[in-house]
Amino acid sequence: MDSVQTNHIKEANIMRKIVFFDIDGTLLDFDKALPISTKNAINQLKKNGVYVAIATGRAPFMFKELREQLDIDSYVCFNGQYVVFENEVIYKNPLNKESLHKLYEKTKESQIPLVFMNDQCLRGTVSDSDHVRTTLATFGLEYPELSEKFYIENDVYQTLLYCTEQEEATFEQEDGEVRFIRWHPVCTDVVPANGSKAAGIKKFIERAGFELENVYAFGDGLNDIEMLQTVGTGIAMGNAEEELLKHADYVTTAVNEDGIYNGLVHVGLLK
Repeated sequence: MDSVQTNHIKEANIMRKIVFFDIDGTLLDFDKALPISTKNAINQLKKNGVYVAIATGRAPFMFKELREQLDIDSYVCFNGQYVVFENEVIYKNPLNKESLHKLYEKTKESQIPLVFMNDQCLRGTVSDSDHVRTTLATFGLEYPELSEKFYIENDVYQTLLYCTEQEEATFEQEDGEVRFIRWHPVCTDVVPANGSKAAGIKKFIERAGFELENVYAFGDGLNDIEMLQTVGTGIAMGNAEEELLKHADYVTTAVNEDGIYNGLVHVGLLK
């Protein structure tokens, strides 16, 4: 896209509004299904001239079907480390390879599982783990192929570390290159220390030309805290983590109680 066209997009979007939606527990219900009211609300939102994008901790290949179902081609994924604007990758923030090596060495002896993720696939370090199998199955994913050198040969945007919250502190690195975002009792996301959905959204709107005050976001998890703090209007789902509720401008109903539709009506984007 040339600079003239990009400038025209920015000029056109200055007064336009954009909504970023988390996926799990926000767009998708507890059974990983898309509620009819949510699909209808998003379709109407687009008809109203509101830009729609996704902001998720998932990898791109983990929500391709959902993007097709909702006809969405712009997204922030890996908790902000990989940003796509209208099918064009505009920002990448991979994990530091030395930090990944330190993490791998620390888990190797005790056979604590890691799952490395890039934009195309995921690879594991342990041949058999019920925790890995169970958590990935919730996303419809099979047990990952093994590749202990994957992080050396590829850019990795997010890593899954299988440990409890109590064990997590033992993996903190002195150089502060990584941060942990817990999403499951036995699993936490490992991302660059400077990475967050909020950081990815800032890269996105800078490129697309939106003003921060015209940015809305819906979320339900701990990885949504910075996002709701940063955007113009942050909306927490009724089923959100208790900690997230403190940072929301508004709390809508739960995902399975027309939460997206009700939230959009409340902030005036739908009638």
